[in-house]
Amino acid sequence: MTHVRSEALFARASAVTPGGVNSPVRAFRAVGGTPRFIRSASGSRLTDVDGNEYVDLVGSWGPMLLGHAHPEVLAAVGEALARGTSYGAPTQAEVELAEEIVQRTPVDQVRLVSSGTEATMSAVRLARGFTGRDVVVKFAGCYHGHVDALLASAGSGLTTLAVPGTPGVPESATALTRVLRYNDAEALEALFAEEGEHVACVITEAAPGNMGVVPPDPGFNQLLARTCADHGALFVSDEVMTGFRVSRQGQWGLDGATEGWAPDLMTFGKVMGGGFPAAAFGGRADVMAMLSPVGPVYQAGTLSGNPIAATAGLTTLRLATDEVYVRVGAVAELVKEAADKALSDAGVAHAVQATGTMFSVFFADGPVRDYDAAQRQDTAAYAAFFHAMLDRGVYLPPSAYEAWFLSSAHDDAAVGTIVDALPHAARAAADAQEAARG
Repeated sequence: MTHVRSEALFARASAVTPGGVNSPVRAFRAVGGTPRFIRSASGSRLTDVDGNEYVDLVGSWGPMLLGHAHPEVLAAVGEALARGTSYGAPTQAEVELAEEIVQRTPVDQVRLVSSGTEATMSAVRLARGFTGRDVVVKFAGCYHGHVDALLASAGSGLTTLAVPGTPGVPESATALTRVLRYNDAEALEALFAEEGEHVACVITEAAPGNMGVVPPDPGFNQLLARTCADHGALFVSDEVMTGFRVSRQGQWGLDGATEGWAPDLMTFGKVMGGGFPAAAFGGRADVMAMLSPVGPVYQAGTLSGNPIAATAGLTTLRLATDEVYVRVGAVAELVKEAADKALSDAGVAHAVQATGTMFSVFFADGPVRDYDAAQRQDTAAYAAFFHAMLDRGVYLPPSAYEAWFLSSAHDDAAVGTIVDALPHAARAAADAQEAARG
């Protein structure tokens, strides 16, 4: 494969944009080489500016549950575009999108925003306003966007790029943030015993996907909900990544609905935007009633509920039927099994971890339950694995700390390309490990 035009575009981009990209992980710094500049996408495939085609396992980092350029989504968006791109006034599409979210989840009301970062920032502000408290509890390795107070021990690009601390964030911004080890019930109980009366909320990824996929231990989310309730704090479940992705009802549908608990606040994004910039936060009616213009907690956004994004998200959710999740789940199982076999056959230590239809591969011994374990994986081996897959037409996340995303558009041919590439990539990872040992 050639990538002359990608190299030229990257050089131009680097002159006018920090690192040549508009979101850090895209720069390929963690895996080496030149990022591919994408010209178009359709179904399960990407085509770069040099004409190379790839089976896509990134899916725009999660939103493309139906695949790229789904004809019904495109048609709905085209009709919405013909009516104008933004009004700064309420529309029917945003009402129907909010109704769809409320119907699928335990929230009573939602407020639409433009990004996951905006959703989590607003949810934390609302929790503080509702409780009259200031302390926020989060978990190491959970990423909730680039909110100052939540960047402490965050996963995602901070881990991928080995960013030391959070430059630009004053100590005062994180002074009221407490960071616990994920899946550590004892640490949670100890913190609440000491500071429970000051805690406004606990925020967690419903199932972390930004340090790789690390499922919650059985009952862990239920424990968070109960502990918050016992101490008058709010439980904020961040489903920006998992919402409407891991199941029709998100991660809550996998554990909360069956265990009989619900978060006080939730955040959503990615799939609910159908590939457009859209996100939301929602929760109990009494909590949401604190939000302006009904209550005193302020939040606003010029493009919140944008009619194009709302139309794309609404159409995507309506098309995301039970059959879609069955299809994505079946394809995910095939790919997980093939990756596990290829790496086992090559003698590469690994762990394949999943929640619902979302999964990742850790180049590490044994199961990964927390951030420390995730950081012990062999990122150099992943880089070799990544490039071997890329050379054979499979586009993986350019980071060992991200999830792999499939779609209902991944047909037998796409799966065949992935399965055929995996043994070559596994051997490349094994060779990298052997070279490192000298």
